[in-house]
Amino acid sequence: MDGRKRRTGTPDGAEALLEKIREGADLTAAEQARLAIRLSLPAVMAQITSIIMQYIDASMAGRLGAVKSASIGLVSTSTWLFGGLCMAAAAGFTVQTAQLIGAGRYEKAREVLRQALAAVFLFSVLLVLLGMAVSGPLPEWLGADAAIREDAAAYFRIYVLSLPAVQLNLLAAGMLQCSGNMRTPGLLNVLMCVLDVLFNGLLIFPAHDWTWAGYAVRIPGAGMGVAGAALGTALAQAVTAVWMLKVLTVDSPILGLSRKEPWRADRECIGKAVRIAVPVGLEHGLMNGAMIVTTGIVAPLGAVAIAANSFAVTAESLCYMPGYGIAEAAATLVGQSMGAGRRELARRFASLTVRLGMLVMAATGALMFLGAPLMMGLLTPDPTIRALGVRVLRIEAFAEPLFAASIVASGAFRGAGDTLVPSILHFVSLWLVRLTLAVALSRPLGLTGVWIAMCLELCFRGAVFLVRLRRRRWMDAMR
Repeated sequence: MDGRKRRTGTPDGAEALLEKIREGADLTAAEQARLAIRLSLPAVMAQITSIIMQYIDASMAGRLGAVKSASIGLVSTSTWLFGGLCMAAAAGFTVQTAQLIGAGRYEKAREVLRQALAAVFLFSVLLVLLGMAVSGPLPEWLGADAAIREDAAAYFRIYVLSLPAVQLNLLAAGMLQCSGNMRTPGLLNVLMCVLDVLFNGLLIFPAHDWTWAGYAVRIPGAGMGVAGAALGTALAQAVTAVWMLKVLTVDSPILGLSRKEPWRADRECIGKAVRIAVPVGLEHGLMNGAMIVTTGIVAPLGAVAIAANSFAVTAESLCYMPGYGIAEAAATLVGQSMGAGRRELARRFASLTVRLGMLVMAATGALMFLGAPLMMGLLTPDPTIRALGVRVLRIEAFAEPLFAASIVASGAFRGAGDTLVPSILHFVSLWLVRLTLAVALSRPLGLTGVWIAMCLELCFRGAVFLVRLRRRRWMDAMR
């Protein structure tokens, strides 16, 4: 252990509980639950704000009409695919860092961070080149009408150019979280949401007068439409990434870097990162690839179905993103416990966080069922799109508890370094269950059939992940 002060910057008592994990001290059931909740809350807020940004883009562009909305919705799954690959690249290093911190090997953890900064930036540049190459023909590949292809390609192209900022933001947030600092990424993601509102407001709409209480104020605007929505989000990502990296590399007591420490390449570290990241990348690729195929199934149903599907996906994500926040906490707790050699504690944290996720998403699913008209109303003024979106959201609400089980269990498995088997399970569930059902049900039932297929598949996937969690083989992945 090096001589640095061992503060993680975690809120009120979480730091002391994390120290207990590293020092081999016992934690009561109440302390385990308190630590899981305290680490989950900031991560949940960070995930929710990322979805609020999608709400902002969708709702602001939605005011431009159904065709403009459909252009964003068409490529949304493709942007998630690229974002998922960035997340996988970051995970290859954050898992190692969490386990090293759990073992008290802080100098080695900083060495992993240095490797990560260089590796993931280069990876994001490769993604930029790939994305730019496919941006032009992508809308046509997805079966879109000619009316929305130009805007869809412009939105996707700007997003792709922002990938280095997206990648470094994800890495910095993940590194802070695996050190136990969940609060800073949460706060900075709230800032990113605020910046997205400001930038979008200036870039999407043309200059206009805003009148309040008899006073008129001239609001500047670039009038860029759909491209403005993409550029506003890209600028918000870039500003937040710079700030997040500063907190990580300068201010973090555990992971702050020093010029005296070498920046040499480490083949073992990179090799571990690849072994962890490739299955995670495949998982995200398969998941988002299935969503792209689903978009292809929906596209022939018309602009209303495309827009309703896109808005419903965005609305539902506000319901399940708390699960991803809890999954981040699960990865941190399991990773540090495994690094400290405390396998039984890792198992207890995995079970505890999965139960917590299922409880939270059962509640958000109920809220989604009741609040579906309001959620869709915030996204689009078109009554036809709203009605169809409400119908499919209410179908999906029933799958949320088991969806939570798969999300949080995946986070726990990732913390233990178990990424290959979960990616295989995702492939079977998405490609053999969801898409088969979606093709069969879309013909007689339209978009409703696609979402019934999604609901059934999520229930199946959750049940499979619960079985794997119970069998405990995931704890042997890094041996």
